[in-house]
Amino acid sequence: MHDLQAGNPILSEDLIIILGPTASGKTRLAVAIAKALNAEIISADSRQVYRCMDIGTGKDIPEYGSIPYHLIDSVEPGEKYNIARFLEDFERAYQAIKSRNKPIVVCGGTGFYIQALLEPKPYTQVPTNSALREELDILDKETLRKTLEEKEIPPAFVIDFSSKKRMIRALEILDWITHHPTEILNALPTYSAKIIGIDPGLEVRRRRISDRLRHRLANGMIEEVEKLLEADLTYNDLEYYGLEYKYISYYLQGKMTYDEFVRKLEIEIHRYAKRQMTYFRKMERDGLDIKWI
Repeated sequence: MHDLQAGNPILSEDLIIILGPTASGKTRLAVAIAKALNAEIISADSRQVYRCMDIGTGKDIPEYGSIPYHLIDSVEPGEKYNIARFLEDFERAYQAIKSRNKPIVVCGGTGFYIQALLEPKPYTQVPTNSALREELDILDKETLRKTLEEKEIPPAFVIDFSSKKRMIRALEILDWITHHPTEILNALPTYSAKIIGIDPGLEVRRRRISDRLRHRLANGMIEEVEKLLEADLTYNDLEYYGLEYKYISYYLQGKMTYDEFVRKLEIEIHRYAKRQMTYFRKMERDGLDIKWI
């Protein structure tokens, strides 16, 4: 094992990142690499942090075997996890693994989280402010523009005036900055990485998604959601977590028949995988080198 690590060029970087769309086999590859390098795995998935949400988020815990993993089952269901918390949690896990002199494999499909690890975009860490968003949402685009033009804009903060949504986000960030030291935004590091992307091809990806959905339904995914409701999560909470949790909640409320919800969920997962690939291509356009397999 030590011979494999010695002089291995892939270990010259801080991280080995395995990314790809849902059902592409990321976990299996990440575990194989971690075993070969005696590494630990950090998840970069926005939903696998939640406890008791195992089947719907595709944790595939048995695949890890003896490989230590991080940022899985670290947050209670019902909490709202965001990019700021992810970056802080990631740095803690990174330092802990490095203290053991072990390599780090990052595995996930949340491109926004992965890109934030590699590019210095500090303002993406600012959490959402639902109350402020509601106040701003009643304003028209021209009023939002004038409000932004009256603000003091910090260095390297670029405002996108192309949509109302993006102007509201800009005002949300500027409001946060006025109440917090800007040093906090720059405190978290960025990392160097070798990035491996898995692209199984459209037809293979679609077949895997459909097969996996039916397997999960047959193995307790609806029951998992029912248990979350019994643990005092609301239907609104489930809708926040999207995809499987959203559409199963519709079925349980009687808004859809079983066949309707399965058909709609399958379509939406396919669309989600397409959006993931679109984001990964954007990462490449932004200058990140992804080696596709």
